Amino acid sequence: MTGAAHLPPAYPDRAAWGTAPKLRAWQADALSLYAERNPRDFLAVATPGAGKTTFALTVAAQLLERRVVERVVVVAPTDHLKTQWAEAGARAGIPLDPSFSGRSGAMASDFRGFALTYAGVATNPTAYRLRTERFRTLVILDEVHHAGDALSWGDAVREAFEPATRRLALTGTPFRSDTNPIPFVTYAPGDDGIGRSVADYSYGYAEALADSVVRPVLFMAYSGDLRWRTRAGDEVAARMGEPMTKDLTAQALRTALDPSGSWIPSVLAAADKRLSEVRRHVPDAGGLVIASDQNAARAYAKILREVTGTGPTVVLSDEKEASARISAFAESHDRWMVAVRMVSEGVDVPRLAVGVYATTTSTPLFFAQAVGRFVRARKRGETATVFVPSVPRVLGLASELELERDHVLGRSGGDSDDPLALEDELIAAAQATESTADLEPFEFQALGSEASFDRVLYDGGEFGHEGEVAVGSEEEMDFLGIPGLLEPDQVRELLRHARSRRAQRGAGGPAADAGDEDADAAEVGAAAGAAQRPDEPSTHEMRALLRRELNGLVGAWHHRTGQPHGVVHNRLREECGGPTAASASVEDLRARIDKIREWASRPSS
Repeated sequence: MTGAAHLPPAYPDRAAWGTAPKLRAWQADALSLYAERNPRDFLAVATPGAGKTTFALTVAAQLLERRVVERVVVVAPTDHLKTQWAEAGARAGIPLDPSFSGRSGAMASDFRGFALTYAGVATNPTAYRLRTERFRTLVILDEVHHAGDALSWGDAVREAFEPATRRLALTGTPFRSDTNPIPFVTYAPGDDGIGRSVADYSYGYAEALADSVVRPVLFMAYSGDLRWRTRAGDEVAARMGEPMTKDLTAQALRTALDPSGSWIPSVLAAADKRLSEVRRHVPDAGGLVIASDQNAARAYAKILREVTGTGPTVVLSDEKEASARISAFAESHDRWMVAVRMVSEGVDVPRLAVGVYATTTSTPLFFAQAVGRFVRARKRGETATVFVPSVPRVLGLASELELERDHVLGRSGGDSDDPLALEDELIAAAQATESTADLEPFEFQALGSEASFDRVLYDGGEFGHEGEVAVGSEEEMDFLGIPGLLEPDQVRELLRHARSRRAQRGAGGPAADAGDEDADAAEVGAAAGAAQRPDEPSTHEMRALLRRELNGLVGAWHHRTGQPHGVVHNRLREECGGPTAASASVEDLRARIDKIREWASRPSS
C-alpha cells in the first residue's frame, strides 16, 4: 500500500498523541511528502526548535498503525536526549525503553521500541543488527550528522540498521566539512564536483521565522580592552573586534572569557539585566551560559551568584544527574543555568530566552546548535537574545544564521591554519572529560579585560551607537531594555530608534532627560506601532548608520563566500554605481545594501 489514501482520516491534521494538538504546516507538508513517496530512507532537515520530534513520532505512529513496522528504535547523540525521546514517545503512546542495550535480553512487552546513543550503537552493532533483522523496524536517527563524528560510528550505524524496514534521519544542522559520509544519506556532486547531502525535505530558520515557528534572535555583541602575556613573555594589549591576526584573535577571546578579568562579569551582569527585562513580559524566561570547560563553568556560576544573589543550575557532564538537573530547570522558574557543550544540542528547555555564548568553540555546526536552544517559540512575540564576543568568526556566524547548508564531503581549503578551528578539534577530542586546560595550541596568561557594548545584530543588519558605549550606561540600556514581547518588525523599528538616542541626548532632545519616562514610553510605543513615529536622524547620522550596516553585510558576505571585503565593495560599486563608500550618498548606500541583500537571498550554488 502506498499513498496518503491509506492513512487514517485524521491525517495529516492530527499530530502524534501527546506531542502537539495539531501538526504545523511544515510537519503536515513533510508528512504528505513522506506518505506520497513511501520511502525506505528519508532525510528531514528542519531548523532547531521547529518540531522534528513531533514530526518523527507522527510518522512512527502512522507506520505502526498501518503495521508497516512493529518496532521503533531512536538513536540520539547523548544520554539526556535518548531519555528526552523516551519521554516524548510515552506522551505519544509509543513507549520506548531508554535503558535498553546490546547486552539486554528480550525487550519488555511494555515497550514498542527503545532509545540509545550513537556511542551505544558502536559498542555492539552486531547485536542491534540481529534485533533489526528479527522485527520490522523503523529507525529514527536523531541529529544524524553525529553519525559522521567518527568513521567507526558511521560504520556501526550502517552495520546495525542496514536491514531496517524504514529509516528516518533528522537534523537541524547537517553541515560538516569532513570525509566521513553520513549513513543512509544521499550525496550529489555540486558544481565544484564535491559531494553534498541531499535532503528529502528542508525547513530552514528563515521559513520558520516567517511562520512564527521560531523566535527572532537579537545578538548582543560586546567588545572591550584586553591585556595578556604570551609564552615569549611579551605583553599584548588589544581591543576586541579590531583587525588582528588569527592567533591574536584566539588569544584575545580566551582573555575575554577568563573569569578573573572584568569582561565576563560585565557581560553576565548585562545578560541578567536583559533577562529581567524579558521576564517583565515572559515571567518564566530563563537564561543559559555556555562555557568551554568545567572550570570556567564553575567560575561563571560563582559570578552569577554574586550578580543575582542566587546560585544557578550547573550542568557539567552528560550523566543521569545532569539530565535530572536540566529537566528540573526546565520545569522551574529559576533564572540561570550554566553548562558545558552537552546542552548545546537538542536539549528541550522552551523557556530559555537569553544566552551567553562564553565558549571558544566556534564551528558553524556548534554555533547553530547552541543558538537553537533559544529559538523555540511558544507564543507570538517572544524574542531570543544571545550575548556574543565581538570576534569576526562569531559575528560572521551570527550574521549567517539564516543560511541553509549541506554536509560537504572533503571541502578543499578548510580551516587547518585557524587556531580557533584547531581548538574546536581538540575540544571535540576531549569531550569525554569536558576539560581543555591541557590542550591549548599556545600558552599565554590573561592579565586583564574590560567590556564595552559594541552592537546588536538582527535580521541581517547591525544597530549600535557611534563611539564607545560603557557597560551600565544609558546607551547600553537603550538595547538591553527592549521589551521581551514584540513582533519582528517592531523589534527592528525599536532598534533603529534606539541607535539615534545618543545624538538626541547630546543635543538636549526629548530623550536627553534620563528621568523623562514619558519620552521613553512614547519611543517604545512608536516602535510597537503606535501613531507617533520616531524622529529621523540627520543626514550625517544616517550616512554613518548606513555605512556601518553596509560594512556589516559585506563582512557577512565575506564569511559566506570568502571574497575579500574590497572585492565585494568594488562589485557593489560596479552594479550600483556611485563613488567609494566613504563618499557615497545615502541613496548610494541604500542601493548597495539592497543589492547585497538580494545576493544573500539567492540560493547558494
